[in-house]
Amino acid sequence: MGALSALEETLENRWEALWARVLDKEPVEVIDALRRECDDKAVVCRAGRVMVPNAYDVELADGVHEHLARHGTDVGQAITDSLSRHAERRGYEFAGPLAVHVAKCPDIPNGRYRVASRVMEHVSVDGFFDAAH
Repeated sequence: MGALSALEETLENRWEALWARVLDKEPVEVIDALRRECDDKAVVCRAGRVMVPNAYDVELADGVHEHLARHGTDVGQAITDSLSRHAERRGYEFAGPLAVHVAKCPDIPNGRYRVASRVMEHVSVDGFFDAAH
């Protein structure tokens, strides 16, 4: 790990610790769960190329969602940025443009959050132009 990567990881850890103090522990736990989801779904395509899903769904219990919304934090963007940095540090390639969708869900089993991932298909520019002609 290079000096810049170590510095980035240290800054990220401090940022998460601050976020955990300000907003309890929910965002940090959600970020950790997303990282585990990303790591668990990683597929080695060939030496040096590891693909991971590009679409992540975060469902928050009503109370957690409302708590985060009260703080005015753009939780979706913060989570997306953190997941992107995690993938970059691990050398992962997303299977397309990264998308993290955060939603409120009243029936979360653990009463806090649920995460899931999938490969979201996207329309290539070539396919669009072929279909238009």
